[in-house]
Amino acid sequence: MTNLLAALFGYLLGSIPFGLLITRAAGGPDVRTIGSGNIGATNVLRTGRKGLAAATLICDALKGTAAVLIVAYYADHEAVLTAGLGAFLGHLFPIWLKFKGGKGVATYIGLLIGLYWPAALIFCGVWLVVAFLSRYSSLSALVASALTPLALLLLDLPATAALFLLLTVLLWVMHRANITRLMAGTEGRIGAKG
Repeated sequence: MTNLLAALFGYLLGSIPFGLLITRAAGGPDVRTIGSGNIGATNVLRTGRKGLAAATLICDALKGTAAVLIVAYYADHEAVLTAGLGAFLGHLFPIWLKFKGGKGVATYIGLLIGLYWPAALIFCGVWLVVAFLSRYSSLSALVASALTPLALLLLDLPATAALFLLLTVLLWVMHRANITRLMAGTEGRIGAKG
């Protein structure tokens, strides 16, 4: 019962569509009608408002952090991991938006911050190196997420590593269009116009 409640709490928190709410509150367009139609920070950036994109990134990360930290105060580690899974699924498939959400990178980072913050630094470090070398945001997220479960396993956190292996698979599935464009050489680069 505790795990079910943790999952539900995490899901409801994770399903808050901050990208949509923030852009609407600022008088911007419905982010679902521009760019990729995604509610995440990358698509919010396509509105041309960097501050809104940064706010979306922070809020999408913090909802993952909040889900695991709040549940950690009341329940055991298994329930905390379940809440983390719920928050991630909530972001990907929010009930409020007909289950069409974001791709999960910010929430993934937020969960790392809440569960084991040094792993979040590893993720961000890998992301920055790959982004610097390739200029592909999506590739950076894919490589960083692929290495995260291994890093957690090497840090002797097997249960957390197992959760992030599952989250990585989901994140890659949500990035399948990006993967296709990367393979075709048509993926947009960081800082590219148009």
